[in-house]
Amino acid sequence: MKTLYLECRMGAAGDMLLSALYELLDHAGKQKFLDAMNGLGLPGVHLEPEHRATCGIMGTHMHVKIHGAEEEQDTPCAHGHDHGHSHHHHATPDSIASLIDRLPLPTMVCLHARAVYDSIAQAEARAHGCPVGDVHYHEVGALDAVADVTGVCLALHMLRPDRIVASPIHVGSGSVRCAHGVVPVPAPATAALLTGIPTYGGAVQGELCTPTGAALLAHFSEAFGPMPTLTVEQVGYGVGSKAFEQANCVRAFLGEEAPSSGGPNGEIVELVCNIDDMTAEALSFACARLLELGALDVYAVPGTMKKGRPGQVLTVLCSPGQEDRLARHILALTATNGVRVRRCGKYFLTPVLRSVDTPWGPLRIKRAEGFGISHTKPEYDDVAALARANGLPYQSVLEEVLRRLAGN
Repeated sequence: MKTLYLECRMGAAGDMLLSALYELLDHAGKQKFLDAMNGLGLPGVHLEPEHRATCGIMGTHMHVKIHGAEEEQDTPCAHGHDHGHSHHHHATPDSIASLIDRLPLPTMVCLHARAVYDSIAQAEARAHGCPVGDVHYHEVGALDAVADVTGVCLALHMLRPDRIVASPIHVGSGSVRCAHGVVPVPAPATAALLTGIPTYGGAVQGELCTPTGAALLAHFSEAFGPMPTLTVEQVGYGVGSKAFEQANCVRAFLGEEAPSSGGPNGEIVELVCNIDDMTAEALSFACARLLELGALDVYAVPGTMKKGRPGQVLTVLCSPGQEDRLARHILALTATNGVRVRRCGKYFLTPVLRSVDTPWGPLRIKRAEGFGISHTKPEYDDVAALARANGLPYQSVLEEVLRRLAGN
């Protein structure tokens, strides 16, 4: 299985991820990537790779220039209402979404880019306490981040890894200045985007993980932890713009991951409680929030409680590292006064993400394999997106995808 591992010991910014993935492309792929990015028609945007060393390690730093100038940070500083700064041009989430939709890129690249940028807008809105529509970005910073986001999405589309895993993310420490003043690291929007993801601070002063980097890692990474057992074929170094005492880079390892065998190949935690005094609406809201907060799955089964009362047995599945945090969320979001914990070995098929070409563009295929078994299923969101974009019934797109899968 082709696995991409992203090592984020010095955090992650959009340009660092972009640069590391660019290094994994072959010579022809690098030129094709640059031609595509510089031909997008993004106003004044031009990408220029530079060989750059960090603490003696040679890598790539991708310059994203807007009308010949380069942003100091890869992430636009968003704010709420305009506060009268009329001399700046501003971009809104809607205008950025419209811009991404018009880019001459494969459909799935645009869909991923839209999803990443939507998550940034939602995080900024939560941080500033305003509706998403009231979030504004300085235009130059917005274009810079759009280039980073679409570039990462395009590079991953070209590399086509089956699985993406990232290390826990070093966020830095201290404070950073934004439009509103000085805020702690990680910045509020970054902290919101990293909810449910393993992070750590340390002695390094500064903002190591930006909102753009956080959004990209949260969107694409299937898991966070140590590097799986890989037969590494390529290593890419994405060098950051700032100098530190240690190497400031994201490392991207691409290689074949060995399948596991012989007994359970993982662990999972079941958090269980009985509920007989919540409305269906309140329980539905709690289940939805628990999924948003990082639960792997949430479900409720009807049961008979004390004194013959009808109720629900709520089960929340999570990784062992999320047990304590999600147990506390269950206590806060539901009416239960206690949560039972079951730690289980787990047999699971390893997910593999592939794609299939259709008359309307490429579409992701979920494939799970292991123990000599495989399951294949088209990605619902992709089928729905292509059906919606082309004015077709969902079933028509699904049947065409299944026909093509059967022919392979």
